[in-house]
Amino acid sequence: MRLSPQVIRAIGQILAVSYPLLALSTGARGVYQLCCKPGVSDYLAPAITTVAAACYLLATLGFVIRKPGTWRLAVGLLSFETAGVLLVGTLTVLEPTAIGHTAWSSFGKDYGFLPLLQPILGLVWLLWRENREAYGVVSGRAAGAEGKH
Repeated sequence: MRLSPQVIRAIGQILAVSYPLLALSTGARGVYQLCCKPGVSDYLAPAITTVAAACYLLATLGFVIRKPGTWRLAVGLLSFETAGVLLVGTLTVLEPTAIGHTAWSSFGKDYGFLPLLQPILGLVWLLWRENREAYGVVSGRAAGAEGKH
């Protein structure tokens, strides 16, 4: 299946809105649970949520700043996010009390499954040839040669 440029642009627009919003909402949740919520005795779940928020914020910067280094950072972060949400999501489905309630619990169910979908869409967007060219990761000439193999 080949995605059209219009679909890739739409993915980019979705990411431009959803990543900053998710960074803000999960960041506020994590900070509140770590610093302000009374009676918190286990800090693992809020810490995971705060790490997720930091990933979302840094990935947002990676989408905006078009340089090879930020492209690599964003790809690394999105790969980490994907692994994290799959691991935490699986653990919380199999054993709900093992970790506690995080942004990645049940594959991001509290956030409309965006924590599961966003990094996958983000990787598709970042790995799209034209976007790699825009970041300077692949030159136009080398990208044309890629398709000939």
